[in-house]
Amino acid sequence: MTQYFLDYIAFLDAALADENTDLARLMKIHKEKTRYFQHERFVHLFVMILFALVTVACFLIIVLTEKLILVPLALLFLGLLIPYIKHYYFLENNTQKLYRYYDRISEKLGKEDL
Repeated sequence: MTQYFLDYIAFLDAALADENTDLARLMKIHKEKTRYFQHERFVHLFVMILFALVTVACFLIIVLTEKLILVPLALLFLGLLIPYIKHYYFLENNTQKLYRYYDRISEKLGKEDL
């Protein structure tokens, strides 16, 4: 997903730099892709929250029951949670970038609201 996102941003940069770009078509594509990335961001937020809750619950169970056999499981959850947070951070920040691209395309089209 990361490379796909970066490729799309490179596509937008190239399309906006080209004077012959059909901006109306670009806007249509951009709206659809933005919806796709927003959905992806929401799914990753949901998964990240679930992993965080499971991780905290696992640590609470360890503290309350003193079953040290669950420590590797808790560490595994924690190890998986960190990449989820990193990926969600990437998705969130780059989806915000897409909103700025929307504004740039709108300016080039010369319209306030599409």
